Amino acid sequence: MKHLLIILSLFLFSFTVISCSDEKEDSTENSGTTTTTTTDDTTKFVGVGNSGTIVRSTDNGSSFDNATSPTSNHLWGVRFGNNTFVGVGTSGTIVRSTDNGSSFSTVTSPTSNELRGVGFGNNTFVAVGTSGTIVRSTDNGSSFDNVTSPTSTTLWGVTFGNNTFVGVGESGTIVRSTDNGSSFYNVTSPTANSLYDVGFGNYTFVGVGTSGTIVRSTENGASFSTVTSPTSTTLWGVGFGNYTFVGVGNSGTIVRSTDNGSSFDNVTSPTSTTLWGVTFGNNIFVGVGNSGTIVRSTDNGSSFSTVTSPTSNFLWGVGFSE
Repeated sequence: MKHLLIILSLFLFSFTVISCSDEKEDSTENSGTTTTTTTDDTTKFVGVGNSGTIVRSTDNGSSFDNATSPTSNHLWGVRFGNNTFVGVGTSGTIVRSTDNGSSFSTVTSPTSNELRGVGFGNNTFVAVGTSGTIVRSTDNGSSFDNVTSPTSTTLWGVTFGNNTFVGVGESGTIVRSTDNGSSFYNVTSPTANSLYDVGFGNYTFVGVGTSGTIVRSTENGASFSTVTSPTSTTLWGVGFGNYTFVGVGNSGTIVRSTDNGSSFDNVTSPTSTTLWGVTFGNNIFVGVGNSGTIVRSTDNGSSFSTVTSPTSNFLWGVGFSE
């Protein structure tokens, strides 16, 4: 009987230890789950504008805060690549952030010409600007060098896709590089209207510009054709995501294509303020414009709503970190 009691006691003790161990394990798993479901702080929207204004969102574009800027010069464009944001602007200004837009520093520029747009691809940043200026960085935006340009016409926008950089500018100018931005050449343009931005997605380049002009290339930027536009309003920016192109422009105009840029339709806009730039990230389109205007779409560009802005300064460009 005594032996039976001892065996029973040992059994109960072992059961208690195992139960406690299970509870501890459950607690650890729950703690781990809590940790992994916290808000991801690795993706950011960054907008740039007048007087060096930089704004930043860490909640998927729902809200924005001002970021400290190292310059008072206007910033026209911003792009993200290889864990780095690069912004460009007046007087050849170049700024750079390697901490996801938390802080920026100035970069020595090889030009005093205005830089209007910047693109990234194949570990290379390329910026374009007035008088056909093209500059290039192969060290993650730490330094830039001038690239011989095939044009003296102002270039407004540049993007990268399928191992090709394409830049666009005034009077319908289109330039192209297939050697990682080392050299550029002119591409025959289907329009004499100025083109202010160019985007890439699904093996297609789309440029937008004056009087609602839209051009498109499915030949890797080697040739372009015009696309019937639903608006005669000037379009200043274009972005791509989820098989959708979105263009933005004067008077809050927003246009959208879901057939690879073959056709566009107007989208009801929540603002009558001019929008200068638009980008896509994490299933969100974000556009920026005059007087600090920020708009946002969570349904693939079908509809947009305004976002409270921390600034009244014009915002010229917006980028997203992946």
